[in-house]
Amino acid sequence: MSEKSYRSAIKEAIEFEMRHDPTVVVIGEDVRGGHGAKNTEENKLEGFGGVLGVTKGLWTEFGSERVIDTPITESAIIGMTAGAAATGLRPVTDLMFMDFYGVCFDMLYNQAAKFRYMFGGKAKASMVVRGMIGAGFSAAAQHSQSPYHVFASVPGLKVVVPSNAYDAKGLLTQSIRDDDPVVFCEHKLLYDTQCEVPDDAYTIPFGVANYTREGTDITIIALGFMVHRANEAADNLVADGISVEVVDPRTISPLDEEGILESVASTGRVIIVDESAARCGFGHDIAALIVQKAFYSLKAPIELITPPHTPVPFSNVLEQAWLPSVDRIEQAARKLMEV
Repeated sequence: MSEKSYRSAIKEAIEFEMRHDPTVVVIGEDVRGGHGAKNTEENKLEGFGGVLGVTKGLWTEFGSERVIDTPITESAIIGMTAGAAATGLRPVTDLMFMDFYGVCFDMLYNQAAKFRYMFGGKAKASMVVRGMIGAGFSAAAQHSQSPYHVFASVPGLKVVVPSNAYDAKGLLTQSIRDDDPVVFCEHKLLYDTQCEVPDDAYTIPFGVANYTREGTDITIIALGFMVHRANEAADNLVADGISVEVVDPRTISPLDEEGILESVASTGRVIIVDESAARCGFGHDIAALIVQKAFYSLKAPIELITPPHTPVPFSNVLEQAWLPSVDRIEQAARKLMEV
């Protein structure tokens, strides 16, 4: 086992599955090209591998029949992906920025998500839609959102939000092997983060949360990049004598309700840190779950930390102020301990 980046872990998962399953194909913009269409089968001029180079090198090894470049037409990309899945392939599609789901959502939520149900199990959509989420990259309002809560609201879609390289590889391998459509959300600020990742293939089951910190006073529930901010706050709060447990659900559909409720029952105090939305977001769903099923375990009102209900600012200073911060998490923790 060696240290690998989040970016490398994702590529390894795709690479391994392509080598061992000929039905796995990669679809997306610039997964092959990116050189003004000058790359050919002869010169092997490798493409960009997506915006941040995650899939760079796959075309050279697997060729144009399995690494398929597309025009900038998200609706066609997802429609092609769903159709390919219906014929028995296992496409791994790069949507680039998840913000663009709005122009191709019909193919995802009204078609692929319903195939298994509407055809009585005779059709399935074994497909993965990868895409970037998250602010903090100065990519402005149309390239910085985290709409995973929208996908999780659709029956038939599975939604993954990995927070580290180990989870990214195991969960993506599981996603590619799954027989249902999976939306795989990758936070931009995590691509260069590293941790120990096995060289061989492995899977992490959906619906199993990870406790990244163990504690007795407060439960913090967070996803993706927010897990790192929650962990940092938990480490800082030790100096105040506050013991924090951090729960990373890793997949939000299916959701490890039992794991979350077990932690809440043990601490009685809850902070939810969510980058998705200030209204009707993932955090609100978790808060409702806790109130409905663990109300009598609570020693204090739930603290929900989200960005403000505005578009993501382009200005780096404003963007940092927009994101839930470590300081806000620590303030919420101290407030809870006073109740």
